[in-house]
Amino acid sequence: MITRLCISGYRSLRDVRLELGPLTVVTGANGSGKSSLYRALRLLADVAQGRIIQSLAIEGGLPSALWAGPEAFSRAMKAGNQPVQGLVRKGPVSLKLGFASEEYGYAIDLGIPVPVPRSRFGRDPEIKSEALWTGVVLGRANVFAQRKGPYVSLRDQEGSWRAAYDKLASYDSMLTHCSNPDDGAELLLMREHMRGWRFYDHFRTDSDAPARRPQIGTRTPVLAADGADLAAAIATIQEVGANDELDAAIADAFPGGSIDVRDAEGLFEIEMNQHGLLRSLRTSELSDGTLRYLLLVAALLSPRPSPLMILNEPETSLHPDLLAPLARLIAKASEHSQVIVVSHAATLVSALHKAGARQIVLTKKLGETVVPDDERPAWNWPTR
Repeated sequence: MITRLCISGYRSLRDVRLELGPLTVVTGANGSGKSSLYRALRLLADVAQGRIIQSLAIEGGLPSALWAGPEAFSRAMKAGNQPVQGLVRKGPVSLKLGFASEEYGYAIDLGIPVPVPRSRFGRDPEIKSEALWTGVVLGRANVFAQRKGPYVSLRDQEGSWRAAYDKLASYDSMLTHCSNPDDGAELLLMREHMRGWRFYDHFRTDSDAPARRPQIGTRTPVLAADGADLAAAIATIQEVGANDELDAAIADAFPGGSIDVRDAEGLFEIEMNQHGLLRSLRTSELSDGTLRYLLLVAALLSPRPSPLMILNEPETSLHPDLLAPLARLIAKASEHSQVIVVSHAATLVSALHKAGARQIVLTKKLGETVVPDDERPAWNWPTR
């Protein structure tokens, strides 16, 4: 379980350090930084997929993603006695992302590229440093894999360092290019752990949404990010023995209702029975809110629990009556997966808080996302 998440220099997250629990709900007013926090988590996951440079390019490149304010605020600036202005920098311009559990921690530092003559890719950020360590806080004694520029060093069980790579490209992570079962097993395990993270963000429910169309059915223990394989995911939940949990989740939200999967020569489609209706409804007939709830059920009842699941505004288009059942479903899922929920729905936030979720409220001050009244956990970034 991730216990600490730290982000520096990314959009409004100048320097945010958070303590996480098995179930964490992040809330705040519009523009407080919730979406930036969600995107920062996606960027971390993209490191393990080898896509972080491309993902930053989609956001407009590193200059667009960097914190736009001063490196730090003076006391006079915070008090309003001095205009906000840039001060003499003490460190390089960078975007840093990191997390830690009780067992392992990982952090990455991306910065401005060194100009290369005649290169068309001078706007791509460079990975300046990375580190993998044991325990919560990075230190000289507990780091066992580190990268500085193109050089990667690994520490063996006796504590001796050896140079593993000396020509790692500035756009490649040591997680993807230096992990192997022989001498990079910890890097390999961390990479696969991060590749298991799941993100669900605004499922499409319009008339042309993939989830509304019949799909070829195959065993689907993990719902796709776009929900296209909804029927196959529901059928898999039913077949692996979690049918009781599925029925309970549907009945909790739609009393007297049930769902089944229609199989038309290999094409799977959801059918829903609702109390008072004389026939079942096909997926194309369901309301946006009903379809979205079914998609969340398929994601949260996965037969293959994720080490970390992040839900971004799952309340979108849901009727208020569905928020309490959704909160109970999320709380149940957090018994098997660590769950982070980003939401501004007060009803959902309150229900999750009552279910034992750690609540983090984000606010904005001088354009910076801050966490009021929160003790900042100890954290060290890898040096370049």
